Order: sequence, then C-alpha cells, then structure tokens
Amino acid sequence: MTAVSIVGFGRFGKTLYRLIKNDFFVVIFDKDKIDKKNLTENTKVAKSVEEIYESEAVFFAVPISSFEEVISNHRKYFKKDQLLIDVLSVKLHPAEIFKKYLKDGRAQALLTHPMFGPDSSKDGFDNLPIIIDKFMTDDANFYFWKEYFKSKNLDVHEMSARDHDKMAAGSQGLTHFIGRLLNAYHFKKTPIDSLGTRKLLEIVGQTCNDTWQLFNDLQHYNPYTKQMRIRLGEIYDKIYNRLLPKQVNSQFITFGIQGGKGSFNEEAILYYLKKERIKKYAIRYLYTSENVLRALHKGDIDKGLFAIHNSVGGIVGESIQAMANYKFKIVEEFAIKISHALMIRKDAKLSDITTIMTHPQVLAQCKTTLLKKYPNLKQTSGDKELIDHAVVAKHLSENKLPRNVATMGSKVLADIYNLQVVEDNLQDAAENYTSFLQVSRI
Repeated sequence: MTAVSIVGFGRFGKTLYRLIKNDFFVVIFDKDKIDKKNLTENTKVAKSVEEIYESEAVFFAVPISSFEEVISNHRKYFKKDQLLIDVLSVKLHPAEIFKKYLKDGRAQALLTHPMFGPDSSKDGFDNLPIIIDKFMTDDANFYFWKEYFKSKNLDVHEMSARDHDKMAAGSQGLTHFIGRLLNAYHFKKTPIDSLGTRKLLEIVGQTCNDTWQLFNDLQHYNPYTKQMRIRLGEIYDKIYNRLLPKQVNSQFITFGIQGGKGSFNEEAILYYLKKERIKKYAIRYLYTSENVLRALHKGDIDKGLFAIHNSVGGIVGESIQAMANYKFKIVEEFAIKISHALMIRKDAKLSDITTIMTHPQVLAQCKTTLLKKYPNLKQTSGDKELIDHAVVAKHLSENKLPRNVATMGSKVLADIYNLQVVEDNLQDAAENYTSFLQVSRI
C-alpha cells in the first residue's frame, strides 16, 4: 500500500497526518484552506473530491455529525477494492452508515478509534491505544493495518463496535462530560493544588481544547452515553443527599412552608401537625414554593409544604414552576377548606382603596365575586416574596405599602397585623378547597 488519503484536516486530521506522513504518499482534503507550510514532499493537497479516491485507503477525520453527509456525497467515487477507514470516537454510528452506503460491495470499510488526540500524542504515539474492528474488511487489508498500527508502537485492541461504544460511554464519554462540567464550574489552578487536583486540571485542558461539536457528538451518537449521564446524575444525588444532615435539628422536625405567618400554608401545616400528632417541630416561613424547594435541596429544612391546586382556581402556577427545578419526594397530599377576606389598614377607608394585592390564586378563587362587588378595584400580585398575601398584610401593617392598597386572605391576618376586615367569605364557591403537598428529599 503506497497512497493514503485523509478527508478532514482539523485537529485530529493533523494528528493522524503526523502518524502516517513518513510511511505513505498522503493526499489531504479539507473544505477549508490548508496551510502547506509543514507538509512533507510526499504530500499532496487535493483540489477535488475525485483526487482523494486515487489512493488505496481513505481515512475520514470528519466530525461525527458530518460523517453520513460526507459518505453520501463521496459515494460515487468509491472503488471496488478501496479501503475506507473511519476514526470516529463512536463506532455503531459509522458501522450503520457504511452498511447503508456500501450495500453493493463497492468498497471495504474498517472501523477504528485512535484513543488519543493532539494533546495526548504531542510527545509521541508510543503505547497509545487504538481500537479496530475488521467489520467489512478482507483479511489482507485488516492484517496490513493491524500490523502497521503495531509497528507505530500503538496499543492495538480488537473490539466490536457495540462493545466499544458500551465501554467508551463509561470511559471517554464520562471523562469528556466531567471535563466540561469542571470547566463550566470555572475550576481553576490554585497555589495549593494537590496531585489529584492537577490531574483534574489536565482533564479539563484535554477535553475542553476539543470543539463543543465533538463533545456534543460524543454524547449523542453513542447510544450508551445517555444512560451514563442518567446514572451519574443519580449517583450525584445520592452522595449529595448523604452529606446533608438527616435532621436540621435533632430535637425537632423543621418544616418550611410556602406562606408567611397567618397564611393558608400555616393553617395547612398546623392541620397536618395535629393530624399526625407531631409535637416537636419548628416552622420556617419561606413565602414561595421556590424558596421551600431550594431550602429542602440545600438541607436547611427537613420537610416542605406548598399549595398545589384549588378546586376553583386550579393549578398553583408558582408551585408547578418551582417543582420543575428540583428533585423531591411527595410524602402526602391533603386539602383544607379555606375562605377569603378583604382587609385594609386601620387608618384607611374602603373609599380610599384602589388596588387589591394578593396571591394570584386568591384572585382566581374570588374572580366572579370581586367582579360583582368590587369591579373598580385593580387586581395585582407582588413580585418574589410579596406574592404571598401574608407578606402583603405585614407590609401594610408596617406602612411599607400605600394606604390605598388592600389585601385578601385568611381573616387571621387581620388579628396578626392589626388590619380591619371589610368583608369575609368572598370566594366564588362555598366548598373552596386547596390541596397541599408535604415533601421531603429523595
């Protein structure tokens, strides 16, 4: 064998060229312009696709996601005894593509995966591993390339495409994923780095020097990497949760709730505690479902509670949005009957009021009644913690909101925050029930 072509002259194409350039007449082809400065005399830069297939063997050093397009477009130039060699980091995908486009026996195909790159081979190729699969290659061609790779002091492993992808998912795929993870974490060198830390920094350097396209292709064209990522996430959760205390305070259970003092969430947690006969407890008022689930994830509370659904108002939107961001276990779902009162500051009159500020669910549950009895009052909800009507009531009592603002919720708030009740039982349905979730860490 005297002439070999390389399709694709990116980072790995150049690495492959370093490996073979002194042993063959080499034809190089790339869609981008090739710098001829460091090429040997026995190297030719192809000006057309046809020139590539004048060689006896053709290596494809192209992105994984571009492989089928290249093979499809070049197929008409393949010759009967020609050997096509892929060097992709996945093997089942090129095997499938070769089977699809070489049905007529127009050319042979050898699957390889050089388990090295421009960074790991910068000091030479000795003892670096390479995977080969005979696949659609005759004995003579297979023996030639197997012995050639051995002659370059590569560590040659014969392996099926399926076995390769299974093994590579938990090896190369995992390594690249960890490297990208650490890079996104902004993992940096420090003056006190241990040997293990320096090794991790090497992984970041080696994996993140490659393109995002290579990383993306590695993760999506190997059918086993998805399960690797899922398993890694599950193991992360187990270790993370194991580091958290079983109980924030050993003397009592700490509950975090969506609402503030006097809210329906407080009414719900007190109902739950009485029902379960829990005597030793502490309640943290966290005001939003997001705050509850974040505190649970961080280990700041033992259990959480938030509203999920109302018989009139439907799904509690903020809870659904928060639930999408965290993993947790539902301990119990239960419902309590609630009623809504309209409340204002003690120094205000109903004629002063222009706006009702409360949780969107309260407004949804009282929509028809408010339209009938208070059609001129603007309805609104606050941002962040001010979405909770208990916080609105507290702000009203502290003069942090204008006198023309009213709130709605449990009339208990009027006693706690020294407000006056204008009217109670403004909910549209007499049987107005809200369901709550009691949750814990997985």
